[in-house]
Amino acid sequence: MNKFWIMTTHTYLSKLKTKVFFISTALILAFLVLLVNFESIILTFAGEDEDKIAVLDESGELFDLMIIQENNDELILEPFIQSLEEGKALVSDGSYDALITLDLNQEGLPEATFYAKNMSDSQLQTKVQQQLQQLKTTLATAQLGIDQVAINEVFSPIAMDTVALNESGKSAEEMNQARGIVYVMLILLYIGVIMYGSLIATDVATEKSSRVMELLVSSVSPITHMFAKIIGIALLGLTQIFIFVSLAYMMLQAKGEQLSEFLGSFGLQDASLTILLYGILFYLLGYLLYATLAAMLGSLVSRVEEANQMVTPIILLIAVAFFLAMFGMNVPESSIVTITSFIPFFAPMLMFIRVGILDIPIWEVFLSVGILIGTIILFAIVGAKVYKGGVLMYGKSSSFKDIKKAILLTRKE
Repeated sequence: MNKFWIMTTHTYLSKLKTKVFFISTALILAFLVLLVNFESIILTFAGEDEDKIAVLDESGELFDLMIIQENNDELILEPFIQSLEEGKALVSDGSYDALITLDLNQEGLPEATFYAKNMSDSQLQTKVQQQLQQLKTTLATAQLGIDQVAINEVFSPIAMDTVALNESGKSAEEMNQARGIVYVMLILLYIGVIMYGSLIATDVATEKSSRVMELLVSSVSPITHMFAKIIGIALLGLTQIFIFVSLAYMMLQAKGEQLSEFLGSFGLQDASLTILLYGILFYLLGYLLYATLAAMLGSLVSRVEEANQMVTPIILLIAVAFFLAMFGMNVPESSIVTITSFIPFFAPMLMFIRVGILDIPIWEVFLSVGILIGTIILFAIVGAKVYKGGVLMYGKSSSFKDIKKAILLTRKE
C-alpha cells in the first residue's frame, strides 16, 4: 500500500508541474471568464441596444396608433415626413436602422414595407413585424366592435396546474432541478473521460518510450502501478475542478451576484442531496471504468501518436453514451434508455438520468451499479494482465490483436 501511494503521489505531482496542465487549466479558466461575463461582452460589442426606426405614414393616422400601443423599449419610432428616396438614403448612411412605410388597404387594415441596409438583422424584422401585427389586431377588433380587453383575455395563457397522481413522483420544480444537475454531471463526465482518459493512455506510452516502465513493473505489481496512475490523474482532475469552482465563485462575488442566484439560473438551487450523491457515485464509477480501459490500451503502444489512436474507441463509446443521454433527457421512460442504463459503458449517464428524473425501484439502481462495479473489477483483472505484458511490448502497435499477445507474454513470465 505504501508503494501505491508513493506512485500515486508521484503521478499527481509530475503531471501537476507539466506545461500541458498549466495550458489546459489556463484555457478552461479563460473559457469560464468568457462564460460568466458573456452578456457584458456581447453588450460591449453590440453597442446601443435600441433600434432607431423611421416611419413614413402615408395614411396619416397609423403612426399615432403605433405610438399609443408601443410597448417595446428596444424600438425608437420616429415620424418621417420627407420623401421615400430621402428615407432610403438615411438608412443607407446609418442615420436610421430601418425605414417603414405604412398605409391602409381596401379593407382598412394596415400594410407596410420594410427597408433596411441589409436583411441580416432578423431580430429587428421580427420586432417590427410584432409591432405591426399588434397594430393590425387593434384596428381589426375595432372594426368588428370587439373590446380590446376581451381580446387580451382570449389570448392570455391558460392557467393549468400539474398534479402527479403517484405520491412518490417528483414535482415540476424537482424535475427542473434534477435536469439541471443531470446536465452538469453529464458534461463533466463527458469532458473528464475524454481529457483524463487520453492523459492516462499517453502517460503510459510516454513511460514506455523512455524505458522507465521496465523498472517500475519490476518493483511493483502491474495492477498497483495501473491504479496508482488512474488515481493520481483523478486527483489531478479534482485539483482542476477545485481551481475552476474557486475562480467562478470569486468572479460571482466580484460581480455582486449571489451563488444561490447563479445556481438558480441552472435549476440547481435547493437541489436534492440524494441526486447529488448519485451524481458523484456514477461520475466516479464512469471514470474508473473508462480510465481502466484507457490504461490497458495505452500499455499496448510505445508512442504517444499510437496512444491517441488506441483510445479512439473509448471516445466513441462515451460520445454515443452522451448522445443517448441527451435523447433520454426528453424521454427518460423510453425502452432504449431503460435497456442501456444496465449496459456498463452507458450506465453512468443513462441510469443517472433515470434516477434523477424518474421514480424507479431501488433494485434497478443497485443492479446497474453492481453490473458496473463487476465490469470495473473484470477490466481491472484483465487489464492488469494486459498491462503487465503490454508494458514490455515495444515497436509499432495499433491493433487490438496485441491484447492477446500481451496476455500470452504475461503467462510466460
